[in-house]
Amino acid sequence: MFSMSKLQSGNGVQWKDSRSQRGTVESLAEHESSSLGSDPELNGVTNTEIQTDKYGFIGGAQQSAGENADIPPDVLRQREAKWLDMLNSWDKWMAKKHKKVKLRCQKGIPPSLRGRAWLYLSGGKVKKEQNQGKFQELDSQPGDPKWLDVIEKDLHRQFPFHEMFVARGGHGQQDLFRVLKAYTLHRPEEGYCQAQAPIAAVLLMHMPAEDAFWGLVQICEKYLPGYYSAGLEAIQLDGEILFALLKRVSPVAHRHLKKYKIDPILYMTEWFMCAFSRTLPWASVLRVWDMFFCEGVKIIFRVGLVLLKCMLGSQEKLKACQGQYETMELLRSIEPQYMQEAFLVQEVIELAVSERDIEKEHLSQLRRWKETHGELHCKSPPRMHGAKAIMAAEPPSRQDLKQNPTIIVEVPQTTESKTEKGKKTKKIKDTKNTSPPPNPYLLPSDPPLPSDNLSPSESQHLQKDTPLQGSNQSLSSVEHDTYL
Repeated sequence: MFSMSKLQSGNGVQWKDSRSQRGTVESLAEHESSSLGSDPELNGVTNTEIQTDKYGFIGGAQQSAGENADIPPDVLRQREAKWLDMLNSWDKWMAKKHKKVKLRCQKGIPPSLRGRAWLYLSGGKVKKEQNQGKFQELDSQPGDPKWLDVIEKDLHRQFPFHEMFVARGGHGQQDLFRVLKAYTLHRPEEGYCQAQAPIAAVLLMHMPAEDAFWGLVQICEKYLPGYYSAGLEAIQLDGEILFALLKRVSPVAHRHLKKYKIDPILYMTEWFMCAFSRTLPWASVLRVWDMFFCEGVKIIFRVGLVLLKCMLGSQEKLKACQGQYETMELLRSIEPQYMQEAFLVQEVIELAVSERDIEKEHLSQLRRWKETHGELHCKSPPRMHGAKAIMAAEPPSRQDLKQNPTIIVEVPQTTESKTEKGKKTKKIKDTKNTSPPPNPYLLPSDPPLPSDNLSPSESQHLQKDTPLQGSNQSLSSVEHDTYL
């Protein structure tokens, strides 16, 4: 769990042993060729022992043991088709069928489309289109050595048992460094906070660096504004909101925490600042994030309330934790059945805590804060409760929402006989010609197809227009295509 001093070390504190930016980049660059298969030993796990789960974890507490039943392939294909349809008409779906979008997020976004869906839900896609070239510009700048040194020290701590980040200085860590550095340049007054690293890392598991940067921007500015600013006032306020809501959800748990004077900041800081990405099993993390991007911070509050209620919600459970230390130990090791995907998601969906409840309590806690602490030092922008609120606040154009495929294959047009305009012609099947149609996906290594019935000019035209033939960039974007 994050300590307060550790969280604040990345915000407004100059590290005495700061190295220059050049040294930081060089230390990453010298490992540029590192990959999962090239390092003889990675975080204490030898290559012969590596067994990756379906999420990319090779070990650690968040590695899946296969306890969650996989969705049948035919159901998954149906869901993918529905999501593709929604993404193709995103503005219409959000305006007229938002409840359906919300329901589909609650069911779980198909893994193949999760990254793209998160970017659309968060408004990151629109931000990216409206600020083309911005990430590249920030990426090319040196950055402030004060932040770079702290960021580099944190890289190896982010999901060290995930195949993307397991290699020190590998491509995953390099991209994480780029995204976090770009954010410090984008918001120099805010700089870097340690809790941003796991957020950015989760995004990078699902999308390229530029998309992850805009996803991080939206989380920091729209979903959780003020969370990563110096002083952590916003997270302290939300801790008091959580505690006040707990009184309604579980009076038993509320009384117990109050009795032993356990401040919310002690148990909910990492939960909220990392959006449970370091707490829950990975299947549950992804489902919570699916709902979080759609419905906003109320999902984070609900998850916290469910866990507190399950762990401290009955006198029987409280017998084993009569004291502050025992209670904190209990909350640090939440029982697995309460974090299991199906159970947790259902409990979160059914818990009646709305954005209105949160905003009402926010105003109440803000008044108390001003009475005891005075005015807030960091003025945060208003919190946006989910995808619909973000889109309403900054309506996008159709162009901003247009999907940009990373691989485009142009199918050569077949020559047809010229006919008079408006004249109906019947296609006559040529029973004598049994040769296969020209292959538009012909690769240089493939043997040529029979072209007896093509004229020399047509044959030349086909070879010239075949999009993948002899092209250095034919599959250059294939790694990006996995994110679409």
